[in-house]
Amino acid sequence: MRRIHLTTVIARTLAAATVLTVTAACGAGTDKAAVGVAPTTPAASVPAAAAADDTTNDNKADGAASPASSTDRTAAKTPGKVLMASGAKGDQVKDLQARLAQVGWFDDTPSGTYGSVTSAAVRGFQDKRQLPATGSMDTATWQKLSAMTTRPTREELAGTTVVKQKTKLDKRCMTGRVLCISKTTRTLNWVVNGKVLSSMDVRFGSQYTPTREGTFKVFLKSKNHVSTIYHTPMPYAMFFSGGQAVHYSSDFAKRGYAGASHGCVNVRDKKKIAALFDQVKINDKVVIYW
Repeated sequence: MRRIHLTTVIARTLAAATVLTVTAACGAGTDKAAVGVAPTTPAASVPAAAAADDTTNDNKADGAASPASSTDRTAAKTPGKVLMASGAKGDQVKDLQARLAQVGWFDDTPSGTYGSVTSAAVRGFQDKRQLPATGSMDTATWQKLSAMTTRPTREELAGTTVVKQKTKLDKRCMTGRVLCISKTTRTLNWVVNGKVLSSMDVRFGSQYTPTREGTFKVFLKSKNHVSTIYHTPMPYAMFFSGGQAVHYSSDFAKRGYAGASHGCVNVRDKKKIAALFDQVKINDKVVIYW
């Protein structure tokens, strides 16, 4: 009898914990990364599908270097002249940060100050290219980055938008009904049987509250959800992992990429997310990848 009672108590406790996890979902708002506190370098994760062409998809979290060209190998032996380094300030640094954002290595608003976040981004970019991973911007690194990016627009320099790379769908998104979410291009594609039906800009959590990567399923839909932790509205919430959900964010609509979520996938186009909410069903697949 005691064993049965203990089992019942444990089951009820676990059930309560599950409910708490969902109701205490992330809320949109300002976090440490958004107000200038330097986050640590992201931990590497393994991508679901490697990019075929690293000039269009610079997967910063794959933990593996791209095949090196003969030019890269030579540069690796002989570091180029340093153009910018930690402590530098000015428009050239802001241009650098905006270009790093284009290839998925810089997630903050370009500030024009070469600090620890910029150094970490440059170091990661160099390591993947098999260039000397110094964290300083030298001639070889600048040539490689320039060849992969375009001249930043005024909006990019202000941190309100990012020129997207061409979206490369993960192979897991090619069958069934999928919310296919790329962290590299910051894009959510609604894909049904391999066909993209709609696309929208998205924003993720900061280094302190990262959005999980992997394959999930929508297990709860809540049209007028409100976070019980942050007390912020989360309209059209579609939960896929614990308290993390895809939802509309008025903060994202207002401030763009200058802010971050607390782990959720923010959408700034209210009409698009409302239409998507009506189409998505419980158990539809969610794939989040670099």
